[in-house]
Amino acid sequence: MAAVAAFLLALSTAACTSPPKPPEPAAPAPDVHIAAVGDMNPADNIDPDSPSGRNGAAITKLVENNGIDAFLGLGDFQYSTGYCDDYVNYWARLWGGTMPRLFWVSGPNHDWEPGRNEDLEKFMNGQCPGAPEKAAINQERRFFSSGEPYSKDFGNWHFAFLSSALWRYDKAQAAATTAWLDRDLGAARAAGKHLAVAYHEPYFTSDTEEHTRAAAQKPWIDVMWKHRVRLTLSGSQHNYERSCPVNNADKCVADGMTAFQVSTGGVDLRPFTSSPRYIEKRFSDTHGFLRLTLHGDGSFDWNFVPTTGSSTDSGTRSAP
Repeated sequence: MAAVAAFLLALSTAACTSPPKPPEPAAPAPDVHIAAVGDMNPADNIDPDSPSGRNGAAITKLVENNGIDAFLGLGDFQYSTGYCDDYVNYWARLWGGTMPRLFWVSGPNHDWEPGRNEDLEKFMNGQCPGAPEKAAINQERRFFSSGEPYSKDFGNWHFAFLSSALWRYDKAQAAATTAWLDRDLGAARAAGKHLAVAYHEPYFTSDTEEHTRAAAQKPWIDVMWKHRVRLTLSGSQHNYERSCPVNNADKCVADGMTAFQVSTGGVDLRPFTSSPRYIEKRFSDTHGFLRLTLHGDGSFDWNFVPTTGSSTDSGTRSAP
């Protein structure tokens, strides 16, 4: 009888016990909101109504209102040569409000030339007299040199930041950075991140009278294609361009990189002198900046915001 009673008690207990709850579904990765532009402030300019002043004010407002998670400064911050006094007396007056969200790359010559001007790294670390505020990446990390690569996750996206000036000034370090990029992107891809790269001198670009494509950077492009980078951001050309999703052989392919070249921050604009087939949209008559909304599934929306002029560009790339 005791055994029967124990059996009946076990049945009763099992009937009253709730089945285990299924695991909660993982929360979707949040959207990431970014503004990006390069080639920002002409020499000696402090005019708030200039193209540079309008862009600086518009992006500063987004920073203050938490409208963006990051501002990507794509190089050539201050013309014609960036020394501490120039960053403090000119760039900071129009663009200083972007510092709390600023992630930066350096361009050759205007930003950084070893032995000539190396103050951008000091300015970004709050070491220039009269400008103690640090850029966002320096607040997070530390002082680092203009040529040192770094990476940062934004939501489900992984960004690598590179100095294209290395290909001019230190080819051995450029090659070491290629190996670093391979490891960095490989690890991020293995972790399920969607990939992006920011650097100054573009590879996917139309020619101008001043510049052609930065062909020396092909090893970086090969690594980006190897790991299926989704988008790249660059400056330098003094105009705006967007490519098709393109591979390392200049072919439009479904899983290629969408290359944005956004050098419309405030300096004089340049016309195009060639027409690559992989460029889908371009203009050289409007200053402004690019806004991106990056979704957790790898899709993204873009919108070029004109601040002086009327050309624009917007669209969506679907998830892979």
